[in-house]
Amino acid sequence: MEKQFRAQVMTFLNNFGDMELRSMFGGTGFFYQGAMFALLTGKRFYLRGGSVLSNDLLEKGCDKFVHVKKSSSAVVNYYDVTELHISGHPDLNELTERSLAQAVNDKARKTCGNYRRLRDLPNLRLTIERMLKKSGVEDVSTFYSMAPEEMFRRLQVTHGKDVDLCLLWKLAGAQQGRHWKLIEQDERERLLSAV
Repeated sequence: MEKQFRAQVMTFLNNFGDMELRSMFGGTGFFYQGAMFALLTGKRFYLRGGSVLSNDLLEKGCDKFVHVKKSSSAVVNYYDVTELHISGHPDLNELTERSLAQAVNDKARKTCGNYRRLRDLPNLRLTIERMLKKSGVEDVSTFYSMAPEEMFRRLQVTHGKDVDLCLLWKLAGAQQGRHWKLIEQDERERLLSAV
């Protein structure tokens, strides 16, 4: 039954263009132009919210996704549209288009330099901004042009090998626009192997 549901959701999402699939939040994230807008976990289908769209999804009875990890949980900006999908709700196409557009616009805004300071990025603060600048990462455009692993290696050279490993997750999360605690274990291992 889960495979059939997954196939139905994938067929539905294929109507919105070429997607890239990645492992996210214990399920599958659907990315369009590098921006994640949908999530499939087990037999649940979620769309990314944002601004007015979040309210519209809540009004339709769509609950927020809660990502549960071993020692913590996090509520993220994705809403359960499973029942809308199963019932063939007439608004689901429009909601999906809005979710996709919101995700692409948010990603473009984050990467075009609207963040003036490094500390304005997710997971970063003044202390990390100063560390990055001392390591040669002077601004937001430089930050986005480098891999998190490379920035972390620079931080180790400048600030010593005992730099907290959480900083690597924070850098990766900042580039992806998400909280560092939501980075999956397999992605953490990939990042760590590159350091």
